[in-house]
Amino acid sequence: MLRQILRSKLHRATVSEAVVEYEGSIEIPADLVEEAQLCPGEKVLVASITTGARLETYVQVGPAETGKIIINGGAAHLIGKGELVTIMAFGLSEGPLEPRKLVLDEENKVLRSSG
Repeated sequence: MLRQILRSKLHRATVSEAVVEYEGSIEIPADLVEEAQLCPGEKVLVASITTGARLETYVQVGPAETGKIIINGGAAHLIGKGELVTIMAFGLSEGPLEPRKLVLDEENKVLRSSG
């Protein structure tokens, strides 16, 4: 039986900007996209640690090494600048997966990683 299982997680990311006047998405720097093994356009669940808000959107790759996590479009009404979030991607699998987990600091640099 195929199940949806956590595949990648960026924990304690700090939202750098929230831009309502944009089509949508979450912009994540290319270096973090690569390290978390995400794909451009991939659906992700974003959960605010600050407020508890949760939303689904898709990954847009931003410039590497900037540390900028940007919430775009209508999602910016739910999650704003300065909030701490967890960004999660899920995959389909018949058995357990070893998820790629990154814990970030306040500048969105990797503190710890596993998986």
